[in-house]
Amino acid sequence: MKALYDVLAPAKLNLFLHITGRRPDGYHLLQSVFMLIDWCDTLHFELRRDGQISRSDLGAAGTEALPAEDLAVRAARALQAACGTTLGVHIGLEKRIPSQAGMGGGSSDAASCLLALQRLWGVHLPAEKLQAIALSLGADVPFFLCGSHAWVEGIGEQITPIALPAARFLVVKPALGLSTPAIFSSPALKRDTETATIQGFAANSDQIYKFGRNDLQPVAQSLCPQLGQSLDWLSAQHLQGRMTGSGSAVFAQTLHDTDLSDLPGAPGDWKIRKCSNLEAHPLAGW
Repeated sequence: MKALYDVLAPAKLNLFLHITGRRPDGYHLLQSVFMLIDWCDTLHFELRRDGQISRSDLGAAGTEALPAEDLAVRAARALQAACGTTLGVHIGLEKRIPSQAGMGGGSSDAASCLLALQRLWGVHLPAEKLQAIALSLGADVPFFLCGSHAWVEGIGEQITPIALPAARFLVVKPALGLSTPAIFSSPALKRDTETATIQGFAANSDQIYKFGRNDLQPVAQSLCPQLGQSLDWLSAQHLQGRMTGSGSAVFAQTLHDTDLSDLPGAPGDWKIRKCSNLEAHPLAGW
């Protein structure tokens, strides 16, 4: 195999995000449901036999240049070292998922790299070793390897696949992003939310998309006024919005096929997109 083209890396939304405690090492303990949606980056992989790893940004309009050592490149280097291959790769990355949005774009790119490069290089790591590499890259990367929506606990490493009913969402990303460290270091952050259960989450299927809250949202709104403006804009459309992850994107479930041309008043530099949740990760089974 010389190349793999059009490999998808989907974004996620956090249906809720509760901070239940903090470990002695400073890492926060969380509970969340991560949901895959059809807002995707696209990656292309071309085999290199010189052992080098390179990347080009094929980008989308309005996206910023990626750092040389982004998560996709770091994932490729980590896998290369772990399996001892002498092969390399050139990665072409079409970046569509906005950065600092809380949608896991970089983490999803890394997971798709780990899965695709095993196939391209003809190697196979045990699942537990691949998960260890994923966690070393970032707390969200293991989720994107699991292949489905998931109940997530711990620092992001405890993953239980779950099913979710099909639904549509309006996702809004204002121009400004958010710094994850700034949120988690805030003394105002609530860190003692009562522990929930999967059974409690799933008990009322009609209200499943209204469960809980995002504990990061109050701090995030104080750091990024545009986040509050985005939530107000959704409210003006009679939609109940919520922040996803630790970024500035917000989302709301829609019960009908929203026509974006009929939605007034959003600033021109916001990214607004209709999304559906996925039945499974596009690379499930790889």
